[in-house]
Amino acid sequence: MAIGLTEEHEALAASVRGLVERHITGQVVRGEVESPRHEGRPGFWPALADQGLLGLHLPEEHGGQGYGLVEQAVALEELGRALAPGPYVPTVLASAAIAAYGTDKARADLLPSLADGSRTAAVVLRGDFEAVPGDDGLRIEGAAGTVLGAPLADLLVLPLGGDRWAVVDAADAVVETGESLDLTRPVGSVRVEGVTVPQDRILQGPVRDLAVVVLGAEACGIAGRATEDAAAYAKIREQFGRPIGQFQGVKHKVARMLIATERARAAVWDAARAVDAGQEPGQREYAVGVAGALAGDAAVTCAEDNIQVHGGIGYTFEHDAHLIYRRALTLRALTGRACAHHARVARLALDGLRRPIEIDLPEDAAPLRERIRAQVAELAAMDPFAQRAAMAEGGWVTPHLPRPWGRDAGPLEQVVIQQELRRANVRPVPLMIAAWVVPSLVQYGTPEQQERFLPPTLRGEILWCQLFSEPGAGSDLAGLTTRAEKVEGGWRITGQKIWNSLAREAQWGICIARTDPAAPKHEGITYFLVDMASAGIEVRPLRECTGEAVFNEVFLDGVFVPDELVVGPVGQGWRVARNTLANERVGLTSSFQLGASLTDLVALIEELDLAADPLVLDGLGRLAADEHAYLLLGLRATLRQLSGTDPGATANVRKLVAMEHGQRVTEYGFTLLGEEGALTGDRRSGLRRRWTFWLLASRAMTIGGGTTEVNLNVIGERILGLPRDPEPVRR
Repeated sequence: MAIGLTEEHEALAASVRGLVERHITGQVVRGEVESPRHEGRPGFWPALADQGLLGLHLPEEHGGQGYGLVEQAVALEELGRALAPGPYVPTVLASAAIAAYGTDKARADLLPSLADGSRTAAVVLRGDFEAVPGDDGLRIEGAAGTVLGAPLADLLVLPLGGDRWAVVDAADAVVETGESLDLTRPVGSVRVEGVTVPQDRILQGPVRDLAVVVLGAEACGIAGRATEDAAAYAKIREQFGRPIGQFQGVKHKVARMLIATERARAAVWDAARAVDAGQEPGQREYAVGVAGALAGDAAVTCAEDNIQVHGGIGYTFEHDAHLIYRRALTLRALTGRACAHHARVARLALDGLRRPIEIDLPEDAAPLRERIRAQVAELAAMDPFAQRAAMAEGGWVTPHLPRPWGRDAGPLEQVVIQQELRRANVRPVPLMIAAWVVPSLVQYGTPEQQERFLPPTLRGEILWCQLFSEPGAGSDLAGLTTRAEKVEGGWRITGQKIWNSLAREAQWGICIARTDPAAPKHEGITYFLVDMASAGIEVRPLRECTGEAVFNEVFLDGVFVPDELVVGPVGQGWRVARNTLANERVGLTSSFQLGASLTDLVALIEELDLAADPLVLDGLGRLAADEHAYLLLGLRATLRQLSGTDPGATANVRKLVAMEHGQRVTEYGFTLLGEEGALTGDRRSGLRRRWTFWLLASRAMTIGGGTTEVNLNVIGERILGLPRDPEPVRR
């Protein structure tokens, strides 16, 4: 995975990787460690300039490539992954600041030389400088102690307070090389004494926001490198007779590294978009605050875990793990304290601000939108019953499926349909469990099954339930023991199912049962359609820890199912069941959680009068960043599908992040209640009393639909390629 989403971004990343392989090898990086460069430029500097990377984000009229911060972030991530030494990052940050916030003269005078590599630059993010107006401009005095790349810079960008900055020649300043934690890049102190800067070299704008994007993009590269290195080592390092990546402790640690990296990539990508587009301050600040809260921490956490996975060898000076760690720590330090970013986002959240998760479709989608909008308007004018029938007949309920059950809609058309239905307040039939049934019947059902069940299901006339999970086969669904025995004209099903929502209300259920006990675990299973009014079915409500009974147990005692209600080949039900979950549908991002939402948490904080507490602000900001990241993961998955690229890990990661987020919000709010938390509440009580109900309900979030631990296994094995868990010993 990477920050970029489109095929063009993938091509750019590949070209940067090619440059790295040719010019920024491990030996080059190690050479910088052994013989630090405190002046001049690295040997690969001309290659960066020749490939246009130094000016990737700059206007063409000033020698750049005419792209934006997102494209530069793609390059920064790849160079960060390579631990590229030299002044690339500080120079790019300075040129981005001049391009965005400089005068026309400053852009014309300074950007061409920064784009072609003949000049380098550095930005003083924090320092103590004073500017006194004079006849020829501003007279500046002051100093800063820690400036990335200062010893290699020809130009320095100095903070003058607020959003005012000055560009000075490094030759007019006193620069002293410091002891850099990052052994591959120098830092230095800067002091100026009475340097006069003309007005045309004064910048006006939020340069530190640019710094969060630039440093954050490199931090994503560091996090990605640490994750890749840890996964690669876990595949080959053997302990106790097997690869360490097969141990769940290691597998889950590396999977968590991928999750942290994906969240950081999403946040930095969004911040780059917000800054690039010149969005209103609140929107920009929210996006930048989230990126600042996540990117540096992700890099450090992944670098630490990389050392842990490598064990003793990872702690040696000869291994690159400590270089990755040093770079991560440096980037987080320069980005600023996480608590400051948390507080920034928290204050915006308390003011009711959220960053909208919107899909900007290409201009050539206009004719498609026009056509869909006209058709949706016809639907909107119908009475509810006629509308449901028309939507079912026209394929509007499941547009991703083939005709006549859908519209054969590709990703772009699916998104337009969803947007236009929402705009016209036309609501498709809520399929619920039927959303799993319909694609299975479309692919595996007989024509008779399709005609019997699909039209009424799409009209909302049939309510379905799912009879998959069993007391002894939850996440391990293929371990089911419910059996189906062949009898004349059909099958007799006997067994117990659990965690069935809607079983008391549903007319029909989808059920998988073992028809061949001697077959391997994932074979010998058959997929049935079960009439829930059949003799031998008993449904018992299952009370949960909240005291409510949303789910049910279903007992099947010799339930007869005729042959014509078997879906797919006998013995191949596992394949049908997997299709139920894997159909290609593009969904607009939305949030779902059983616990409290961030909006609820904001209301609780205000009700408890805790909005001024810095610790509460830190907790709220952390959770707001968490929420925004998982919403961005959904948006990015959709955009990848629209652009024709593989969504990759995003869907798996988003599900896990979203469920854990709901728990964290609910648990955090409960800690704020104090002694009131001892009162049991329900959904009809006031906000404080409801919270205890939400807390109890939230425990199901990381269990239902696949436990957290199983999802971590999936991420580790299917995405990172770690060894699968060993097969159980059969006695």
